[in-house]
Amino acid sequence: MSLLKSSFFKALAIFVASATLAACGGNDAANARNAGLPSYVTGDGATATTVNRYLWAASLETLDFLPVNSADPIAGLIISDWYINPEAPGERFKTTVYILDNALRADALRVSVFKQQRDEAGGWVDASVNPATSREIENAILTRARQLRLNVIDN
Repeated sequence: MSLLKSSFFKALAIFVASATLAACGGNDAANARNAGLPSYVTGDGATATTVNRYLWAASLETLDFLPVNSADPIAGLIISDWYINPEAPGERFKTTVYILDNALRADALRVSVFKQQRDEAGGWVDASVNPATSREIENAILTRARQLRLNVIDN
C-alpha cells in the first residue's frame, strides 16, 4: 500500500471516529464543528449543517476501497478516482456521490457510477453501467448511515 493511500485511510479513520464521537452530543452546530463538517447560520439565527454527517461518513466508509480524487463536505460531493479491480483488469469504475440535504433520507443521496473498458488498442472507452448499480450503492450507504445514527442514539 502506498504511503499516500495509507495516509488517506488513517485520515479517514480519524474523521469517522471524530464524526461518531461528535454526534454523541445534542448541539448540532457543535457536532458539525467537531465532526469536521461545516455549519452556517440561517436567516432566523438557527445553525444548520450543510450535509448530513451520517451520510457523509457512511459514503466515505462504504466506498473506502476507491481512491478519493476530491471530497467537499460543504458541497456534499465525493468524487473517486478510477478504480481497477485486480480480478477484472480490462475495466475500471469511478463514482460521484452527491449528498443533497442535511436530512437522513433516501432523496438526500445520489450516486453516479461511470465505467470504462479497454479497447483493442489498449485505450479506455466509456461503457454502460447497469442502472441498478447506483441504487445498490445508495442503499448500502443509507443502511450504513442509519446504523451510524442508531449507534449514536443507543449510546
